[in-house]
Amino acid sequence: MAPSQNLETEGITRRRSLAALAGAGALALAGCTETEGEGGSGDGSSGDGSSGDDGSSGGSDSLSGSINIAGSSTVFPLMSAVAEDFAADNPDVSIDISSTGSGGGFSNFFCVGETDFNNASRPIQPEEEELCEENGVEWVELIAATDALTVVINNDNDFATEMTVDELSQIWQSDAAEMWSDVRDEWPDEEIERYGAADTSGTYDYFIENVMGEDGHTDDYQATEQDNTIASGVEGSEYAIGYFGFAYWFQNQDQVTPVAIDNGNGPVEPSLETASSGEYAPLSRPLFTYPSIESLGEEHVQEFARYFVSQTTNEDLVAGDVGYVPATEETQEEQMQVLEDAIEQAQG
Repeated sequence: MAPSQNLETEGITRRRSLAALAGAGALALAGCTETEGEGGSGDGSSGDGSSGDDGSSGGSDSLSGSINIAGSSTVFPLMSAVAEDFAADNPDVSIDISSTGSGGGFSNFFCVGETDFNNASRPIQPEEEELCEENGVEWVELIAATDALTVVINNDNDFATEMTVDELSQIWQSDAAEMWSDVRDEWPDEEIERYGAADTSGTYDYFIENVMGEDGHTDDYQATEQDNTIASGVEGSEYAIGYFGFAYWFQNQDQVTPVAIDNGNGPVEPSLETASSGEYAPLSRPLFTYPSIESLGEEHVQEFARYFVSQTTNEDLVAGDVGYVPATEETQEEQMQVLEDAIEQAQG
């Protein structure tokens, strides 16, 4: 595991570094930043320790311990950015963050008691709740930000820059169109090459629910939890299409082209503004993190959770560095109360 450079030095911007980490799928922080290849079992992390209302991480020398986080690749860059700031002031707290997909994180790590938090790009599902209950894992749901799930095409594709939700469904449903001309007669008679989220991903689940519905998701695509793999695939083929969270495109805007989505009121491009207003429908969605109640009984976990919630309204970090819509002050206050209630439960 090779240490990376400080994210504010040697010409490496925080945005570019977050993009690289999102591609790697794992992050480790304990006063410094490290990255590895594809993550899957919590072998990347970030560490730090306490919260401050002024947006600083308010370190405490008394905080120490480890925090293990898995789950959504979409939430990964946001959690990584917050953890990096927290780690700077709390070097004795180490945090492992792995990009395993929302479902993969719940089923393989969080609900079997292996991790302290699970990031998710959709709400926890009933079968995951049952698994947590079977293993005595109690949790609390915290809203992290708002995302604009982004459909992307190759930069040389000048014909599919706008699509209706029905056309998206034709491309991605279980009985998917094979050729671009099958979707619109005037489009090229060329095979569609698809790149998208694996079936362990909350992005995959959300895309099915809000685009294809009962038609389900095609198996004829390159599935991955790594956003950079999707972007590279689309970048390398003129007739490719893919989808992932807005943050990755926001951090790599020259690599691929976002598609404007027409939900009946004309095409709307994904952006922080259209996601915030709800105009970018149906692909705007809330993002979550789920701390374990038991883990919240530990002081260093409590303080990290408080710091995370405190940063959800930080526009420079959430919007500027990562590329999501920050929470409102009202939402943040509500989430902090939810968290404090959970901490009280953990201590009881």
